[in-house]
Amino acid sequence: MTTSVVLACVLGAALLGAVAALVLEQRKPPSARRPPAGPAVTGREALESVDRGLRTLAAGCARTGHKPPDVYAAICSEDRLVLRLARFDTQAPAPWESDDAGEEWSVARKELTDGDPGTTATHPYSLTVTLGLHEEQRVLADLARASAPIALTGAQEDTRQLARAFVAELLTGPLTSRAEVTLVGSAATSALADSLGIRSARLHTAATLNEALSERPAGTEPDTPTTFAAAPAPAAEGVTDVFRLIEGSAWHGGEHHTPCLFVMDAAQYADERRPSAFHHADAVLLLGDAPEAAWRLAVGPDGKLETGSLGMAIDTHAGRLR
Repeated sequence: MTTSVVLACVLGAALLGAVAALVLEQRKPPSARRPPAGPAVTGREALESVDRGLRTLAAGCARTGHKPPDVYAAICSEDRLVLRLARFDTQAPAPWESDDAGEEWSVARKELTDGDPGTTATHPYSLTVTLGLHEEQRVLADLARASAPIALTGAQEDTRQLARAFVAELLTGPLTSRAEVTLVGSAATSALADSLGIRSARLHTAATLNEALSERPAGTEPDTPTTFAAAPAPAAEGVTDVFRLIEGSAWHGGEHHTPCLFVMDAAQYADERRPSAFHHADAVLLLGDAPEAAWRLAVGPDGKLETGSLGMAIDTHAGRLR
């Protein structure tokens, strides 16, 4: 009798514990219940897959005479690569497929192999970098798609951590082998530069942004300069809501322009009063906010990233992945 009572109590306690654990698990947000993304998403192989995908896309467009799509973001999961477009386009060259609306093109990663003829091509999205992870997906954006400076806001160390991740990926990743990076002013002498630990012929420094523009590496001179504008782009037919929010038209520079990312403090940028001789393929990354910023990326102390008009959810920003 005593043994039965004890056994019943033990079984009852175990059952209550299991129920309590189940309730607590269900109360967690969905992202907390999912297993973490594996190396196929977090590692270099994801960047290599995105690179192969974009080169295959460029080759397919060249083969069919189709203008490269207006891509502003890429999402890489373990088995699929998805591109988000700012202009509606349903004419995706094989092996890419378009959704019904022409807002997304996708391809299975297994279809992208080094043996594909298209993987020897170059692609025009050479300032594409990882923003971070969302659930089990890697989220990337083409910084050159912004028509005005990109502002990183948040605590100083958090913003510098993300800026370091962008610069390191541009200089060492497979996606951006042509991109140049120039650290301007205090960004060239601060902890940002000191902690990079990267030696590259594509990494430069300059005291001012005007100096940086005047000393652009060979082959990067703009053939069609553009002035950054604070006003939103006018409404246009055939464009998505994101296009109107992120401003500006697409640019596809081909093989004759080397895109540049300029990194500097927002206060210095304001003092220099916005130089105008920028190429559409360039991007300016500001440490801090600016009224004329086209994109605002807000870095949270919890590692999340608010992407504003881009509308991309980021649970863990790229600076936390290194």
